[in-house]
Amino acid sequence: MKNKAKAIISFILIAVSCFALFAVSGSTTNAHAADNSLTQVKKKGTLVVAISPDYPPYEFQVEKNGKNKIVGMDVDIVNKMAKDLGVKPVFKSMSFNSVLTAIETGKADMAIGGINPTDERRQSVDFSKIYYMGGQSFLINKKDAGAIKSVKDLQNQKIGAQTGSLQYDLAKKRIKGANVKGMDKTPDLVLALKTNKLKAVGVEKPVAEAYVKNDKTLKAIPSGYKMNTNEIGAAIAFKKGSSSLVAAANKSIDDIKKNNLTDGYLADAGKYMKVNTADTSMGHYWTYFASGIEYTLLISVIASFFGVLLGVILALLRFSKLGFLRAISMAYTEFVRGTPLMVQVMFVYFGIGVIVNIPALLSGIIAVSLNSGAYVAEIIRGGINSVNKGQTEAAESLGLARGDVMRFVVLPQAFKNIWPALGNEFISLIKESSIVSIIGVTDLIYQTNIVRANTYRGVMPIFVTMIIYFVVTFLLTRVLNYFERKMKHAE
Repeated sequence: MKNKAKAIISFILIAVSCFALFAVSGSTTNAHAADNSLTQVKKKGTLVVAISPDYPPYEFQVEKNGKNKIVGMDVDIVNKMAKDLGVKPVFKSMSFNSVLTAIETGKADMAIGGINPTDERRQSVDFSKIYYMGGQSFLINKKDAGAIKSVKDLQNQKIGAQTGSLQYDLAKKRIKGANVKGMDKTPDLVLALKTNKLKAVGVEKPVAEAYVKNDKTLKAIPSGYKMNTNEIGAAIAFKKGSSSLVAAANKSIDDIKKNNLTDGYLADAGKYMKVNTADTSMGHYWTYFASGIEYTLLISVIASFFGVLLGVILALLRFSKLGFLRAISMAYTEFVRGTPLMVQVMFVYFGIGVIVNIPALLSGIIAVSLNSGAYVAEIIRGGINSVNKGQTEAAESLGLARGDVMRFVVLPQAFKNIWPALGNEFISLIKESSIVSIIGVTDLIYQTNIVRANTYRGVMPIFVTMIIYFVVTFLLTRVLNYFERKMKHAE
C-alpha cells in the first residue's frame, strides 16, 4: 500500500509539472502563430499595458480629484499610442520583474517602464524603437560626495539596483569587486542607501534627477559606462511575433520624436511630482492606506473561508478507507507546503493565466486560499485525532452512520480543540497575503510602496503600515479569544 501511495504521489507531481510545461509551451506556440496582435487590440478596443508605477518620472501615482491616477512620461506615451490606434489604454500595475512575464503569458499587450532593449531580453520579447535616451547614473548620499566622485570609487563597494534591470547586470559586470544587491522596488533601494546599507544605487538618469530634486540628502553621479544604444535607451516591450503592433507603436514613436513631445511629457511629470511632494505627511495619504487594508482584509476573509472549506475536505480524505483519496490529500498538502506562496501566486496569475485569463485580485484570492487549505488540513487532522476514540465508538453503538459520526460528534469537538490554531492561521493569513502585491493587487503593502515612491520618504510609510497591521491583528486576536472563551463556557 505504501508503494502504491508513493506511485500516486509521484504521478500527481509529474502531472503538475506537465501542466506547467504545457502553460509555458502554450505561450511559446502562440508567439509563433500568425500575427494578429494589432487586429486583436482594435477588436477589443483596449490596449492593456503592464507597468510598475513606482519609478518617477517614467511612471508613478498621484492623487487627483480624490482618486489615484498613474501618470508620468511613459503613461503619456501610452496614451498617445492608444489615441493613434483609436482604443482605450488600460494599465495593469505589478512589480517590475513581472512586466515582461505579463506580456509573454498574454496578461498584457505591451509593457513599458524605462525598459532597456538588451540582447538578452530580445530573445524573449519584441521591442519597439527607442523612445527616450535616458542614460545611466548612480545615486549616492551627499555626505559621501567627497569620497565617491566617479564609478571607480565604487569598486569593492555594496551597490544596489532593481532586480532584473539593466542597472543590476551592468554593476555586476563592469564594477570590479562590487557586491551588488538586488531589490524589487526602487524606494527600497533608496531607503537602503539612506540607511547606509548601500554605497550607491544604479538607476536611469531621469530617475536619479527626480530623486535629487526631491531629496536634498542625495546626489547623482554619472555612471561612466561606455554603452551601446540598447543599453542607454528605453523601449516598449511586446510579445514575440507581435510585428503589426510593434509597427503601430513605432509609428507613434516616430511622431513623438518628430514633434519632440517627450520634453512636454517630462515637464508634465515634474508638475505631478511637485503635487506629490507638496504635502508628504502620512495623513495626506490616508486614503492609500485605507484602500490597502480594505483589500488585505477582503483577501484574508475570503481566503480563510475557502481555506477552511478545502482544509476540511483534505483532512477527511486523509481518513478515507480508499488509499487513492488519502494519496491525493497527502500529495496536495506536501506539494503546497513545499513551495513558496510567492511562486504559487505567480503560477496562478501567469501560468494558469495562459489558459484562463484570471484577474489579479481573483488570482491572489485563489492562490492564498489554496495555500491556506493545505495548512488548515493539517490543523484539522490534528484536531480530529485529538478527539477520544471512545466518542466515536459510543456514537457508532447508537447506530449513527460513519458520516454522521464525523459530522455531528467528531468535527464539532475537533473545532473546539483547534480554534486557537485556526485563529493563528487567520492572523498569519492577514500578514502573508501581502505577497499578492507582486501581481499588482492593491493591498496594504502595494499602497505602502506607492506612498514611499510618491513622497520619497522611506521609513515613515513602513512605520504606519506596521501600526495598521498591529492594530488589525490585535483587535482580531481579542475577537477570536472572546469566541474561544464562549466555547469553553458552552462545554
